[in-house]
Amino acid sequence: MDYQKATNIRPEEHHVSREKRGKILGHGKSFKGCTIWFTGLSGAGKTSISFALEEQLVSYGIPAYSLDGDNIRYGLNKNLGFSEEDRRENIRRVAEVARLFADAGHICLCSFVSPFTVDRQMARGVHERSGLPFFEVFVDTPLAVCEQRDVKGLYQKARQGLIKSFTGIDQEYEKPEHPELVLKAAQSSIEESVEQVLGILKEHGILSNFMMENNNHLNGHASQFADGNDLVVPELFVPEHKVKDLLNEAEHLPRQEIGTLDLQWLQILSEGWAYPLKGFMREEEYLQVLHFNTITKGEDRINQSVAIVLPITTPDKERLEGAKAIGLYHKNDLYAILRDPQIYYHRKEERCARQFGTTNKDHPHIKLIYESGDWLLGGDLQVLKRVKWNDGLDEYRKTPNELRSKLRELGADAVFAFQLRNPIHNGHALLMTDTRRQLKQKGYKNPVLLLHPLGGWTKDDDVPLPVRIKQHQAVLEEGVLEKDSTVLAIFPSPMLYAGPTEVQWHAKARMVAGADYYIVGRDPAGVSHPLGTSATPDGNLYDATHGGRVLKMAPGMSRVHILPFRNLQEMEKIHPRDSWLQKLGKLYMTTTAA
Repeated sequence: MDYQKATNIRPEEHHVSREKRGKILGHGKSFKGCTIWFTGLSGAGKTSISFALEEQLVSYGIPAYSLDGDNIRYGLNKNLGFSEEDRRENIRRVAEVARLFADAGHICLCSFVSPFTVDRQMARGVHERSGLPFFEVFVDTPLAVCEQRDVKGLYQKARQGLIKSFTGIDQEYEKPEHPELVLKAAQSSIEESVEQVLGILKEHGILSNFMMENNNHLNGHASQFADGNDLVVPELFVPEHKVKDLLNEAEHLPRQEIGTLDLQWLQILSEGWAYPLKGFMREEEYLQVLHFNTITKGEDRINQSVAIVLPITTPDKERLEGAKAIGLYHKNDLYAILRDPQIYYHRKEERCARQFGTTNKDHPHIKLIYESGDWLLGGDLQVLKRVKWNDGLDEYRKTPNELRSKLRELGADAVFAFQLRNPIHNGHALLMTDTRRQLKQKGYKNPVLLLHPLGGWTKDDDVPLPVRIKQHQAVLEEGVLEKDSTVLAIFPSPMLYAGPTEVQWHAKARMVAGADYYIVGRDPAGVSHPLGTSATPDGNLYDATHGGRVLKMAPGMSRVHILPFRNLQEMEKIHPRDSWLQKLGKLYMTTTAA
């Protein structure tokens, strides 16, 4: 095929660098653009694998696009036939288009028979000359299997002589000698093949494990339940067969006694609520949280708005300095070993100012911070056992993995979470009922409510947890909320009363547990200003609207849908005050008076 070659052209350099493109696409500091070239006989499974991989990558928030042989010949290359010359031009054009996709920061997936080695080498060269990664994937499916799969009847026509130069019949397919990956598609499922391709992308640094784990474990897409995917949130518990050895090791390690509040945070860490934290924060992690409300893992930033730290006293610091590992005990009971410890100064005023927006010691949690140790102990945790409180409520303390399992069991196609630290009142009940109605209007068949009261430390005048759970149980038993589409569980975190900063933590933790909708209440995590109306016009430390507004803008929270609080009068226009609301009022009075 003779094309006129232009002689008065030269390539122009873009003003936008690949690094900038990567950043705008959410790739952090790195550039992820590349091409994956699937080659193999017609019917080998190239397109099926490519389309499934594309879907998987996009679900991770990673730009990807599939170029398929039939689609390309339907448009861009519809003037080309199947002669050797036309096939070569077909591949050349596709290689150039793929290069442009990759240069723009996309993962381009090409599904072409491309039977000739020289053509595949040409496609690779187009990318390598532009400094772009190119991965050749040979979908090695036997000819007999390809013929069985032939829904178009092309092989039959080729054997009848109706189609000439058909690869595998009267035209040779030159197998790749050194592909980056060989897929035995006849012996593996599409999902298994996709996982193998993802593996080479991770191996070559195109994808990080965290990018995939973060989206699987944190984003809470409803499809993860509809598809029945058994996703696992990383926990910090050691395997059972290692516990005995660690118990023996702990006998020779320095001990650190931790308080009840510290044990609550250890429970949070061990069960995976604060993923990707692997223990109490070291100083680098602590500074990131204080200054950016995020934590870095690899090249990615994930929301983590509250500091999870372990304060110790000066005598503890002097005793523990130089230790390689430390046993953490609560009431002389060993819970964990802390590895590679780091001790750093506890700048309490800075911590309080940044996390709470005030340093007033009459604030309930700030008071605890100022009364705690002057040093912080950070390090990775190996947790020997689950935290049990033996208060009759442990059955409600479900880990993120247990909650995900329960939500799958219920067949949830959407999960909306509501956190509260008080008994359910009329406004709460209407809000949760109205949310389920809205989700069904959106097309969800079985939206499930995660009713998730906070179960850690709260200030003295808050309603105690046993009373709240008793009232929540009564609400479900009396049918105020739909029992069959509600999961009641306890969130083990302590309460901080840190307003918009804490709201991010509450939402992020529910994402870990599988929620994809989060209801923001009125004045979430709010508290009265210690100085009352002499400090703010309404006497509150935080603006009641700021929690929901900040959450919509918070880094790393874009994939959770925020449902704002609606006042009682507004919702009663939709839901007239029914008898069950009167029943709720009676339940509130009965259970909280107990």
